[in-house]
Amino acid sequence: MPAPHPFTGVTRPAHPMPGATRTIALPSPLRLHRGGELRAGAIAYETWGELSAARDNAILIVTGMSPSAHAASGPEDPSPGWWEPMIGSERTFDTDRHFIVCVNSLGSCRGSSGPASPHPDDGLPWRLRFPAVSIEDIADGAAAVVGALGIERLRAVVGPSMGGMTAQAMALRHPQLCPNLIVMSCAARSSAFAIALRSLQRQIVRADPGYANGQYAHAIDVATGMGLARKLGVATYRSPQEWRERFGRGRLAERNDADPFASEFQIESYLDSHARRWAGSFDPLCYLYLSRAMDWFDLSDYGGSVEAACRQMAVERALVIGVATDILFPAEQQEEIAESLRAAGADVDYQALPSIQGHDAFLVDIPRFAPVISRFLERL
Repeated sequence: MPAPHPFTGVTRPAHPMPGATRTIALPSPLRLHRGGELRAGAIAYETWGELSAARDNAILIVTGMSPSAHAASGPEDPSPGWWEPMIGSERTFDTDRHFIVCVNSLGSCRGSSGPASPHPDDGLPWRLRFPAVSIEDIADGAAAVVGALGIERLRAVVGPSMGGMTAQAMALRHPQLCPNLIVMSCAARSSAFAIALRSLQRQIVRADPGYANGQYAHAIDVATGMGLARKLGVATYRSPQEWRERFGRGRLAERNDADPFASEFQIESYLDSHARRWAGSFDPLCYLYLSRAMDWFDLSDYGGSVEAACRQMAVERALVIGVATDILFPAEQQEEIAESLRAAGADVDYQALPSIQGHDAFLVDIPRFAPVISRFLERL
């Protein structure tokens, strides 16, 4: 039995899919956006509520880079989901009125096919044999789930963070499905800062000796690199204002005096705990593939500008939400999306919220996000 990893203190944890998670098979082979093909692919998803007889009450949620399809609890899995306060009876995404579908992204390790999935030829993980995945492919995977459920037109497509990119790609590639968009804390194309940050995170992961040129046995073998990449990410997911209010220069009550560089400040301990929880829980190559997909996505590839791409969509109404303190996807990037959709003829509601929680505000500042989204859905 392998020894516990020194970074996390755990030994090769297992991460089964929740009981509520289902999968649909993708066409095989499936041609991908950048030219490769995927055999025996699948997309994981969960649902809440009931699909109406007319099949016209479905709302699709496409996720950020790391979440699973388990966005909320339900009878088959009562454990809290990653967007628990938003989904349920009489909540923003009201399951008494709407049929909610959440998909796990193609390329992930939360049930959909990705580099950690078994290769159809030998049953071993795909690893670097997995074809390059783009945001466009993730959008096509989500559309395949919608089609498999017999839905021809969604009430809305909802996308936070990377999911906002996926929602835009879906509206472009499957316009008949997407008359209404709700996108938040995202961009039509990544900034140089975001690309630089993700490049550094990928390099940190690949520099871990346990990465072994992509041939590691288990995610826990790359715990140090993944943990450090996570610390760098978490530092940008919130804002300097929040760090100042929550931690300031507060120090730990105890520290490791044997190590002169051990964590001393409360903010260091907070990042350490995030790193330990993350390392081993997400596959390193899935992380690298999805990170790179975000860098590649550029809506202006379709016609030379973001506005030109939006004119190829059939979006009637859109809610675009930015956060003033988001340094990863600054509010002006959401404003670009809103202005381009408006120029293309959509009825657009743009909201710049004053939350101090930065990029993660859509997950934690529910009192600000929920009313804005609820009002938009009422208009539909």
